[in-house]
Amino acid sequence: INAEYMGSVALNIKERKLMVIGSHYAGEMKKGLFTILNYTCPAEKGMLSMHCSATEGASGDISLFFGLSGTGKTTLSADPKRLMLGDDEHVWSDKGIFNVEGGCYAKVIDLSVETEPDIYNAIKWGCVLENVEYDEDSRIVDYTSTKFTENTRASYPLEHISYAKFPSMGGHPKNVIFLTCDASGVLPPVSKLDTHQAQYHFINGYTSKLAGTEVGITDPQRTFSACFGEAFIVLHPMEYCKLLEQNLKKHGSNVWLINTGWVGGKFGVGARMSLPSTRAIIDAIHDGSLEKANFKKFEVFGVDIPDKVNGVDTKILDPSNGWADKKEYETVLKKLADAF
Repeated sequence: INAEYMGSVALNIKERKLMVIGSHYAGEMKKGLFTILNYTCPAEKGMLSMHCSATEGASGDISLFFGLSGTGKTTLSADPKRLMLGDDEHVWSDKGIFNVEGGCYAKVIDLSVETEPDIYNAIKWGCVLENVEYDEDSRIVDYTSTKFTENTRASYPLEHISYAKFPSMGGHPKNVIFLTCDASGVLPPVSKLDTHQAQYHFINGYTSKLAGTEVGITDPQRTFSACFGEAFIVLHPMEYCKLLEQNLKKHGSNVWLINTGWVGGKFGVGARMSLPSTRAIIDAIHDGSLEKANFKKFEVFGVDIPDKVNGVDTKILDPSNGWADKKEYETVLKKLADAF
């Protein structure tokens, strides 16, 4: 119960009942149901429920995108070169991946047809817009407005995405991608993880909270959310981590950590990683070229970073290159590592 906003969310897993009172955020409904699945799937079925999006390539290869709000999970799963199973909630069973939702719940702050055409074009009859400002005469939406909140949303059925897959099921993932938005500017844009590192980053679930992701957030704040979905899990995080480890080892999935946050310095100094560059990294993962790159060990965290990625400025692949003050870089990097 949140006394300040007079809101309450009550969940009874045994009776499968959810009650939401006084919330201006419709996401409470879907997350309440997801919380139930985070109990029933692992505890009753031995399946891994996941806060992730999923896409499928032409050869049937599945990719999972884990990430907290603001990391680009919905945006990066909207890829016309691949079929989309879903953008937020999936389950990994012994038969493969399946989506548990029938639609998408996308952020629309600063949305434009140029930057995110697929999400923009999905907003049509049958879509519900939440907390947006619009002209009552023309009914034209001002996606730049933060009059009500920066967490403006669009809820639309999967049928509004031309490349959605039906039924929303697929095989075992070839690539598992962890998304983080590092506002300290010290994590590389992409790194390859081994199974132990994958468990480490999964159990930590690091990112930076950004304005619009939670009430009261105006500047980025470092945060950790176990399994990239701590708010929705009900068992001990290690229960989900063990299932992930078993699946990764059994099916040989590649695991990548992608930073969609700041490069060239921390927040206020550097710049947010460009969406085209992040998409180029994702493309390199999917076409197999990134796996063939030469890698070197990244200091402190020990992950592997590539020497080049097609379509990406080589200088930014090692974050230390963007810092004029190398000592400050090392200090900020160690401070972030110590927070894990």
